[in-house]
Amino acid sequence: MESVCDVIQLDKILEKYQYDPGSIIAILQDTQEVYHYLPRCVFPYYSSKLGISEAQIFSIATFYENFSLEPKGKYVIKVCDGTACHVRKSTAILEQLRSELGLSPSKKTTDDLLFTVETVSCLGACGLAPTLTVNDKVMGMMSPDKVKELLTGLKEGTIDA
Repeated sequence: MESVCDVIQLDKILEKYQYDPGSIIAILQDTQEVYHYLPRCVFPYYSSKLGISEAQIFSIATFYENFSLEPKGKYVIKVCDGTACHVRKSTAILEQLRSELGLSPSKKTTDDLLFTVETVSCLGACGLAPTLTVNDKVMGMMSPDKVKELLTGLKEGTIDA
């Protein structure tokens, strides 16, 4: 299911950076902010507007870990698996998330594009271990039971993320 690029939105982003090819990283960041990933259709469009090859743009998008070529959910949950979190059973939290959402190591996003679950090496909140983030909002001292509450709250809109 490929998004159709909204060229009006893409042109606004390009105008913000004055069609400067040197601003391609910022352009891609703003694009991902709009779509929550980089749809394939942006590569030929930006290539034609900026005068740089699709391959160059694609190589930048795949070099930086922060960019995604796959659609992500409204709520991106990153589970820390650093030493402090791992020792405090972050694996059980990850397993609970995947179980509740019907996800696996190879399937990271729910079909309704509501949730994406990823693991990260460290969130820098070791004192709150085990930790996860929801759209970069830190949630510490997590447990499998708290995962159930978190998912219910996000679905019902009673938890802000």
